[in-house]
Order: sequence, then structure tokens, then C-alpha cells
Amino acid sequence: MSNKVNNIDLDKIQKTIESGHKDSQFLKKPIKLEGEWNFDIQKGYQFKTELAYEKGKEVIEIDSPSFLGGSGNRLGPMGYCVVGITSCFINTFVSILSSHGIKLNKLRINAECNVNFAKTFDISDEPITEGINFEIDVGKNEGEGDNFADDQKLRKLIIMAEERCPAIYSMSHIIKVSAKLK
Repeated sequence: MSNKVNNIDLDKIQKTIESGHKDSQFLKKPIKLEGEWNFDIQKGYQFKTELAYEKGKEVIEIDSPSFLGGSGNRLGPMGYCVVGITSCFINTFVSILSSHGIKLNKLRINAECNVNFAKTFDISDEPITEGINFEIDVGKNEGEGDNFADDQKLRKLIIMAEERCPAIYSMSHIIKVSAKLK
């Protein structure tokens, strides 16, 4: 029987950690996609990709908001960025809570990222975004002694999640981009 806390399989995480200690290359996981720009206005989106995951594939269609030249028929690129950052952060946070034996009965998150398109339109050289804000509602949690998380302990674990989250790391560090013609 697996050791699951808060819908996190701690046994699988432990196996991953052990494999990573044996071979650090094991922890390097590529994310690849192929996408195609859509020129047919009737389809209602601008970009389409198919992403593979362990047990399947997901087709994702993206359309920019109308103020960026799209039709606003699908979630736009920045929406997917915020969803990705938020889900990555909350997964990291719950994994940390679970590894500390803290069981939750509720967890909700509100995320907000204000995007400034002035640089996109070459109007000014202002930052495109100044960050993302998370408001986390943990609700009551279970546990006794060291496994009980008061607000002070939860704040420390949030900081730990901010430091360990791959998406937040990617946002706060330069990501080298290489774009070339095929």
C-alpha cells in the first residue's frame, strides 16, 4: 500500500529522490512540444499543440485576447503561463506539506499576475510583469505535535515552496532561449 498524503504519493517521491542520488541525470526531464500556427480564422484559435504525458496526450488550442489581435476564443498564452506557474507552485507546496506529515482537508489558491503590454507594443520599456501573487486558503489541517501546522509553520513552508518550485525558479532566473529557422 502506498503512502499517500493530500493526494501526493510520498513513496513515488522517495523513489525519485533515491534514483536522483544514484544518477543525477535521472532528475532531468525534458518537456517537448510541436506546435502549429493556424491561418484559418473559422477554427477559432491561433496556435495548436499536442503535449504528451505519461498516460496520454492533450491537444491545446490557444487564442490571444482581441486586444492582442486574436479573437479571445480560447485561453491566451499568458493565461497558460499563470496556470502553469500556479499549479507548479501549489503542487510543490502540497508535496512539502505532505512530506512533513501535514494533512489538509481544504486547499484553494487565488493567483493574480498583472501583465503590462507596453513593451510588447514598443510603447515603453516597462517590465512586462512585476510578479505573481498567490493567496492560499489552507483551511483547517490535521496533525498533532510536529505534524500540526500553525500559520507560522505554514508561512515557512510557503517560503520553502517558493524556493523549490521549478516554475518560480524559471521565472526568477534567466532562461536561455535559442530560436532559429529550420
